[in-house]
Amino acid sequence: MEAPAVLLAGPTASGKSALAMALCQQLPGRFEIVTVDSAQVYRGMDIGTAKPDAAARRDVPHHLLDVRDPAEPYSAAEFAVDAAQVMAEIRARGHVPLLVGGTLLYFRALLQGLTPLPAASPALRSQFTTEADREGWAALHARLATLDPEAARRIHPHDAQRIQRALEIHALSGEAPTALYARGAAPMLQGDAVAFAFLPDDRTQLAERIERRFDRMLASGFVEEVRALHARPDLNPALPSMRAVGYRQVWRHLDGACTLCEARDQALAATRQYAKRQCTWLRSEMRFQRLPETGALDFILRRLPLNDAPQQC
Repeated sequence: MEAPAVLLAGPTASGKSALAMALCQQLPGRFEIVTVDSAQVYRGMDIGTAKPDAAARRDVPHHLLDVRDPAEPYSAAEFAVDAAQVMAEIRARGHVPLLVGGTLLYFRALLQGLTPLPAASPALRSQFTTEADREGWAALHARLATLDPEAARRIHPHDAQRIQRALEIHALSGEAPTALYARGAAPMLQGDAVAFAFLPDDRTQLAERIERRFDRMLASGFVEEVRALHARPDLNPALPSMRAVGYRQVWRHLDGACTLCEARDQALAATRQYAKRQCTWLRSEMRFQRLPETGALDFILRRLPLNDAPQQC
């Protein structure tokens, strides 16, 4: 029996994309990759998101890359709908969807479902940003605590994006976000999907990989990539695309708020924190089989319920 989908998740810079390509090369004509990455959906954001290069995309079909302009928001709910459609098309071609990435909310949307939530309101977000500039995000976090104590407990007082979204949901729905989330929704992927997590044991080694990768990005023209985005009048640092790790810090450098060295240090610190959150969530998800440090490809091959003969494109 063919697996309806194979999931390969892991923290940033862990090597999951290279592992996915190795799996596709081991079983040619079997898979099409669905990218599970909230930054790679944006066009013109290639270097800083470590987007697959043209050669990889020629060798293996990739989906849900470059589906939005950076000025346009893209929600987890939209991803879930798009991913479901893409997976159905892949299966219709006789191939297996291979979902690869590290955006936890996207994986959660597929595995657990998402409660329908109000769409983003640019006017409300602008209002909250103005209030935060005047009062500080801690004050808005305190306001959230009066409206939804459970949400405030989960969200750090400095996590501007999540504070803003929680207040926005309350303002648009009239209900506490926690109450809405509790209703749940049907998952897109059922129990037959096979899920693997690439989780490095050595945090120091992962931090070194993160640093080397970011320095390669800088050497490959990342600042120039952000400069082109910074020059667009329709983009600003409050947009979800421009809040992506790395882009946010280099944008501040281009604004004159910090040196490039400071932006680099801030981006590395933010990436390490992001990787830590990714690892924490993946370790808590029982559906994911943890891959060994060595022999990960063989581990996957032994556990895939795939038919013997690969399908042809």
